[in-house]
Amino acid sequence: MASKATVERREPAVSVEKDPDILAAATRMAGEDLCSIADLSSAEVRALVKLGREVKRDPRAYRHALDAKQMILMFEKASLRTRFGDQTGSPLGERESVADVARNVERWIDVIVLRTYAHDTITEMAANARVPVINALSDFEHPCQALADFMTLDEHFGGVAGLNFTYVGDGNNVCHSLMLTGAQLGANVTVATPRGYSPDIEIVTIAREIAEKNGCEIILLQDPHAAAENADAIYTDVCVSMGMEHESTKREPIFRPFQVNDALMQKAKPSAVFMHCLPARRNAEVTDEVLDGPQSIVFDQAENRLHAEKALLLLLLGGLANTVDSAQ
Repeated sequence: MASKATVERREPAVSVEKDPDILAAATRMAGEDLCSIADLSSAEVRALVKLGREVKRDPRAYRHALDAKQMILMFEKASLRTRFGDQTGSPLGERESVADVARNVERWIDVIVLRTYAHDTITEMAANARVPVINALSDFEHPCQALADFMTLDEHFGGVAGLNFTYVGDGNNVCHSLMLTGAQLGANVTVATPRGYSPDIEIVTIAREIAEKNGCEIILLQDPHAAAENADAIYTDVCVSMGMEHESTKREPIFRPFQVNDALMQKAKPSAVFMHCLPARRNAEVTDEVLDGPQSIVFDQAENRLHAEKALLLLLLGGLANTVDSAQ
């Protein structure tokens, strides 16, 4: 695949209050849930990327945008990069039904953020709560991470459409959201997984339908070196996700050939970047040389989780009306 990233030029920036993608997204998304990237249109994904970059550029303009709004973060899975209310000792639905939790919590706050093992918990909460529900992480998708990742690519390359994006490793929740987000933004996404560990066919089908509309491709391979050819970005994740530690012994030899190392990175373009959602298992799915090397943008990704999710909250909670620019 030939990348268009080197020949396309970004159009002059449009201010937030005049950007048609952002204005339309602010109207449509207010009060809605985000359970999956597939809940969003391509224009809405573009809006989130653009707004995330703007919030990062000028955070003071948005400092009062969500005054008096309250959020609860309910996490069954631990997280280094998020401050949260610990649900690890009492999983949702165990002591009290998810529906009852939703109906209680909606009385006290404006938005619910969930990081849970079961995607069904996300959808059940969304079905019962009258406030927006955000999927911070489930066993099926990781939409907030993917939004930050493609914001980082947009920041680095000056655009995403036409990029050749390669994911190497387990066809897991991170892989699912990356396929969907890449398709929404017009990136060519190649996924290389071991036999038996490919992404869910339902997600692949949805991603390919979106990609067809946006003039890009979703390609599945089992050869990581073939997948890395001509890549603008190479992304990997742990091969043993949280909650699957019992499969470590089985998985490690299967995924060893899929390690991102210098040899694999040399298959990509000289300008290619390395990405990982973190935490990384050093010298397992990625070597120290790559993770700490000049092509690595993993900590840009980690920072941009903050800015991308600010943008998401602004749109779901109607916060753009309270920005400095809007008041002028």
